[in-house]
Amino acid sequence: MDHADTKGLDLAPFRGLRYDPAKVGDLALVTSPPYDVIEPDAVGLFEESEPHNIVRVVLPRAAPAEPGGPYAHAGATLRAWLADGVLRPDPVPALYVYDQITATAHQRGLIGALALGPATGNPAVLPHEDVMPGPVADRTELMRATQANPEPILLAYPGNGPASDAVEHAVLSGPPLLETRTPDNTEHRLWAITDPGELARIAEDLATRQALIADGHHRWAAYHRLRDDAHEAGQGAGPWDRGLVLLVDSVRYPLHVGAIHRVLPGLSVPTLLAGLVSHGPAGSGAFLARRVEDPWPSVLWTLERAEGPAFLVTGDGAFHLLTDPDPELLADAVPRNRPEAWSTLDATVLHAALLDHVWDVPDDPEHITYHHDPVSAIHEAQRSGGSAILMRPTDENTVRNLARQSVRMPRKSTSFGPKPATGLVLRSLALE
Repeated sequence: MDHADTKGLDLAPFRGLRYDPAKVGDLALVTSPPYDVIEPDAVGLFEESEPHNIVRVVLPRAAPAEPGGPYAHAGATLRAWLADGVLRPDPVPALYVYDQITATAHQRGLIGALALGPATGNPAVLPHEDVMPGPVADRTELMRATQANPEPILLAYPGNGPASDAVEHAVLSGPPLLETRTPDNTEHRLWAITDPGELARIAEDLATRQALIADGHHRWAAYHRLRDDAHEAGQGAGPWDRGLVLLVDSVRYPLHVGAIHRVLPGLSVPTLLAGLVSHGPAGSGAFLARRVEDPWPSVLWTLERAEGPAFLVTGDGAFHLLTDPDPELLADAVPRNRPEAWSTLDATVLHAALLDHVWDVPDDPEHITYHHDPVSAIHEAQRSGGSAILMRPTDENTVRNLARQSVRMPRKSTSFGPKPATGLVLRSLALE
């Protein structure tokens, strides 16, 4: 029986697709980071690392004359790997315990197929960011063409209960299904939970829980699009009623919240700074801008300590700290029908006041690119003759409190991590 309309979290076991080490050798060489944190220049590097690297599925690149384009290419690639035994389905459904150790963090959680809930929304799953139609359509078409959820989204919940105990028990019960160390020196291990009694205890505990989407809002929306399309086509209940997730107990394994930085290609730093003056009151500016002489990375601490909304603008070889926005600008540009915690967010002020009102920059891939690494953002700004806007992370409690009020933050407001590696276990819709 499927409990897709449950009020809590309903995490089901599934037959995972996993790489056969006998076919690919080093498992580390077939993995990648999540699709949306891979820098464009790095796609080729992952493709070259191993012919079967998962990036060929999650970020497919078809030849110009290839029928069906990149999505059809991804589907054909995945089917070929299955036919060749490069990817193999596990013999029985399981919940998978995923353990990830980086230089600065330790994350452990459950990978499973989560019920999406009713079409009106699942109250047990709290989104916290807006999404854009383009990326949602992109992930929907990819999953439709591959008939798979190729990578899990990341959910965090305050647990410390029987489900978390089951995770720890699985780690202590025996050797992992797989163990590898990726080139970034991160350790990855995977176990399977198949015992019916253990699965029942996990289900009973999670049925009372609520989780925050930490990473993967566009994929979560794509899961819903796939489900809605299937139901509208009269297909009824099926594997599209669930989506692949990694569920982490943030009490035992707290997530790190980082910032996501913006790059405005082709818009130089002098142009942006001049725009602040022209949109501010006489003799002043929309923001106070001052050059910061601190060396890298100490300049980031200067940004962290600033009061009120604050940003670092760079790309011209210097760092310019923007603070003290004009109150009239904020009153005109920032909507006031939201909680104060939302209205004063750096991301809210940046998009509503600066990007929309002062600089008139559309939020599309041609005009704004997003980067998780500040150094990558600076390099991209310099390469494109543009500007990088370095951001501060948002406090996790603020994120969760706004999500509980059903208030969405501007997209790409937070970067929770560490993010699970892609390619360790995939979910095939055709097997369910």
